[in-house]
Amino acid sequence: MTNYHMHQLPNGIRILYYPADSTISHCCLMINAGSRDEADGKDGLAHFIEHLLFKATERRNTNQILNRLEVVGADLNAYTTKEYTCIHASFLKEYLERAIDLMEDIFFHSTFPEEEMDKEKGVILDEIASYQDQPEEAIQDDFEDLLFKSHALGRNILGTTTSVNSLTKTDITSFIAQNYNTHQAVFAVTGNYDFTKVIKLAERYFGQVSENNQPKNRVQPQNVKGEIIRLQKPINQTHCVLGSNAYASFSTKKTPLLLLNNILGGNGMSSRLNLEIREKYGIAYTIESNYSPLTDTGIFSVYFGTDVEKAEKAMKLVQKELQKLRDKKLGTIQLQQAKQKFIGQIALAEENRLGLILSMAKSLMDFGKIDTLEEVFAKINAVTAEDLLEISNEIFDPNQMLTLIFEPES
Repeated sequence: MTNYHMHQLPNGIRILYYPADSTISHCCLMINAGSRDEADGKDGLAHFIEHLLFKATERRNTNQILNRLEVVGADLNAYTTKEYTCIHASFLKEYLERAIDLMEDIFFHSTFPEEEMDKEKGVILDEIASYQDQPEEAIQDDFEDLLFKSHALGRNILGTTTSVNSLTKTDITSFIAQNYNTHQAVFAVTGNYDFTKVIKLAERYFGQVSENNQPKNRVQPQNVKGEIIRLQKPINQTHCVLGSNAYASFSTKKTPLLLLNNILGGNGMSSRLNLEIREKYGIAYTIESNYSPLTDTGIFSVYFGTDVEKAEKAMKLVQKELQKLRDKKLGTIQLQQAKQKFIGQIALAEENRLGLILSMAKSLMDFGKIDTLEEVFAKINAVTAEDLLEISNEIFDPNQMLTLIFEPES
């Protein structure tokens, strides 16, 4: 990651290039606007706009947009998070200009025709219904709603049936005007190009975009107190999420918590939760922990789903593992092995070049720079057993732990 290049256009859009000796290229256009930026009652607006970007522009209809890259075998997709909207593409090296042209067109020249809005509302309502039919997905959304009670971060990214049906074209144009800040937009590409060519193309297409430097008006959420909430649902298994507010992206405790999460229930089959609850007792098919840092807060959670009669034991075993991390420091060998595992996973993740360029774009957006692998590894290696013990007692404090349980209807 040491040889990336960055250039900023006069309108504020930053261009990021990461060389790769490959016939396949990947690029993305990311903007600092997500569901947390929606006004009250406009839940799902950022995601709705993301869908509509593919429908019509001043120059193209839906078919022309969808075929522009697919006709050359390329892949075009998008996603919305609580803080970002992103379009990304993967394509053969020679089609970079085609990808840049299309991304600039759909991001900055979409027309949002009423008939397409009506159709896409139906698609999103089906998407909402699909998620509601998956308790392992629905419980995560409901958990975050409780964790960020009465705050925009708690809203479901998809919105609700009522809110989506109420969205108007005025809502869309207002959101874009307020949130599509060109100084908080990054176009990133990885492939085998001369950097001057990337800049030339970026200036040709993105250089014509009007500058928008509207300030962000985000409000930091308050931490919630721990409680246990049980809800009956038409399901066959018990599903549970427990967790708490956690550290923001800028916190010096982010890296230690990422390492701690990996030890507890992160990637791989050798996490503590997986070994103890799935492998030793055969209780849960899926058990995992997650830590998601945001710009001014974070989310830590543990999820499992299991049969009703096994749920109480599963919960006790999870609490036992959390207690171990609060009570006892990791030994020298345990800590070193945990670091080696985490570092290896990060190094392997670099093989996913699309994931890498998305991560780099987000890092540039958040921090104005991108850490090299060596810098990332140095931060991990600097973590001490005392750091992990202190963080375990902060994040895994039972008094701050919120628990949401979906139980089958009796």
